[in-house]
Amino acid sequence: MTREPKRFDASAKGPLDGIRVVDLSRLVAGNMLSLQLGDFGADVIKVEPPAGDPLRDWRDGGSSLYWKTYGRNKRSVMLNLREPAAMDALFKLLDTVDVFIENFRPGTLEEMGLAPEKLLARNPDLIIVRISGFGQTGPYAELPGFGTLVEAMSGFAARTGFPDREPVLPPLALADMIAGIYGASAVSTALLARERGIARGQVIDLSLLEPMFSVLGPEAAIYKTTGKIKERVGSGSNTTSPRNVYRCADGKFVALSGSTQAVAKRIFEIIGRADMIDDPRFATNTDRVFNRPLVDEAVGAWFATRDRDDALEVMREAGATVGPVYNIADAFSDPHFVEREVFTEVEDRDFGTLPMHNILPRMSETPGVWRKPAPSLGENTRDVLAEAGLSADEIDLIMGGRTE
Repeated sequence: MTREPKRFDASAKGPLDGIRVVDLSRLVAGNMLSLQLGDFGADVIKVEPPAGDPLRDWRDGGSSLYWKTYGRNKRSVMLNLREPAAMDALFKLLDTVDVFIENFRPGTLEEMGLAPEKLLARNPDLIIVRISGFGQTGPYAELPGFGTLVEAMSGFAARTGFPDREPVLPPLALADMIAGIYGASAVSTALLARERGIARGQVIDLSLLEPMFSVLGPEAAIYKTTGKIKERVGSGSNTTSPRNVYRCADGKFVALSGSTQAVAKRIFEIIGRADMIDDPRFATNTDRVFNRPLVDEAVGAWFATRDRDDALEVMREAGATVGPVYNIADAFSDPHFVEREVFTEVEDRDFGTLPMHNILPRMSETPGVWRKPAPSLGENTRDVLAEAGLSADEIDLIMGGRTE
């Protein structure tokens, strides 16, 4: 199915229309947070240094595709905050907005003269999001807080990979992404509290560590009550069985999960091992987890004799929960991804169109909007500063005669 690419419409209005955001953060977490707000209509103003947000330098094939994706629905203002006139302009800008996002090391904002109490004294309705690796307090507050460190220290990496090999870090900015989504939820909550008169402005202390730790679910409770540390099990599970990735006869892989008793029974029947249903080694989920290698041996043997597509057809027809292991090329050709527009083509000034993930979640009455492509560095400086009340002469001074 061929669809027209998404066209940007600066006049489109989303449910967050009228909410103004200044994003002073760098790299992924803050950009993910402000992307969520921008996709639903907030006016997101990226304040960047003369070198730009470092995310612009994450390039593939020479192109800044990370920025094109996470810079959409935003405006860019370039300010050299080492200059007093630029700092004055930032103060005036922050007086006019609803949300301020920053991800400096704790204490840096205060050193810059932008302490939250000072900003809230000027703009009592301001919601300030402070993103850091480990939070604004605690022994690790001043440590550098890249997502890699957090993915390791949260316990996530220790659960990823195989028991006879090193722990595995995710190959993408997972901690930042999760924190950004938590942050967008927190901002929405704070805006609702402000609207209801429960609070005015407030400070959101958003670490990367705590959202990443939350992904482990009940592991803290499990450790306290059992005294056991869960081992790495590759693509298997400490919790349910059968559950794993299995290789098919054509070298392709499938992922299967039998996390309920009914589905597990169904899988055993499909693979011709109905005898396992009443076998005390496999009769309950607890039994199957304890004997996981035997379960995987039986299930894996069945998949090893069939090509992936044939195996999927048989399993799905019988109601088993199974799916293919995709790479991005597979996703591009999958009819569900295409028809549902999990990714969508979007107009682009350099490439004509570019595919990127769609706006989500999907809301029936207040959907997100495609308003602006990712801006070039400083593209909106003059317009935004004028909106903040700066005169043409003041703007000229800050921009050093530039006309962006």
